[in-house]
Amino acid sequence: MEYFTFRNGLRMPALGLGTSNIKPELAEDAVCEAIRCGYRHIDTASSYLNEKAVGRGIAKSGISREKLFITVKVWPSDYTRAEQAVEGSFRRLGIDYADILLVHHPVGDYFGCWQTFEELLKKGKTKALGLSNFSMEQIQEFIDRFEVKPSLVTVESHPYASQKKLRQFLNDNGIVMEAWYPLGHGDKKLTEEPVFRKLAEKYGKSVVQIILRWHIQIGNSVLPGSGNPEHIRQNLDIFDFSLSSEDMAEIAELDTETLYKVFTDEMRQRYLRWEPDWDDQL
Repeated sequence: MEYFTFRNGLRMPALGLGTSNIKPELAEDAVCEAIRCGYRHIDTASSYLNEKAVGRGIAKSGISREKLFITVKVWPSDYTRAEQAVEGSFRRLGIDYADILLVHHPVGDYFGCWQTFEELLKKGKTKALGLSNFSMEQIQEFIDRFEVKPSLVTVESHPYASQKKLRQFLNDNGIVMEAWYPLGHGDKKLTEEPVFRKLAEKYGKSVVQIILRWHIQIGNSVLPGSGNPEHIRQNLDIFDFSLSSEDMAEIAELDTETLYKVFTDEMRQRYLRWEPDWDDQL
């Protein structure tokens, strides 16, 4: 396993299990299998509505909490009661601290949420703070305004949209970039690109493994999600080879900065109004 190190010295495994698209009935076994086969980074959020199952998987794995890196995200409708929201996530997950807390979307009182996060950091309820789906300009506001700077920013990123400008900005500010939709949201066009098939044959790896390795080498933390045990194991098997500079240059030619998911103001306002019963889950 490779790691990224935050400014405060905290190390985060470069690859983790994303749980956003795993149904509760699959999440327990998926998380347990991932941890048992070597994953130490689990990405969660209240809005995924599977925290209880993820928590059962963590407990079932038999691996001590201290050996895991767990991400917790707070949803916009909970920003004004962020401490209670975080404690609710902890209760459902069966943990008493997060390795990093993330503000999930840039809508509503996200500055107020961050202030609460800073207090939770001082109380030892988290080790680092970060942002999800924020723009470069919005991230700069946090850097300028707050004592504690973001350690991590998670955004959509894949070979069709590597987020080169944002990545450079984050790198200049000592912030790690993390990729969701790392495989292009399952787009067959991406996974069938000739360059990936060629490199898969060259290295004796799958196309998915080539793409995940590319992420690591451009400096992305990456969160492939799967409920399939074989896929979970294969996704972790990317640390025994490196793509050459020529390989990386070929992949870079695919980049058109085309995103699969563009967040609109209307969409984010709906996020702000969405207030489900987070405890009403399997």
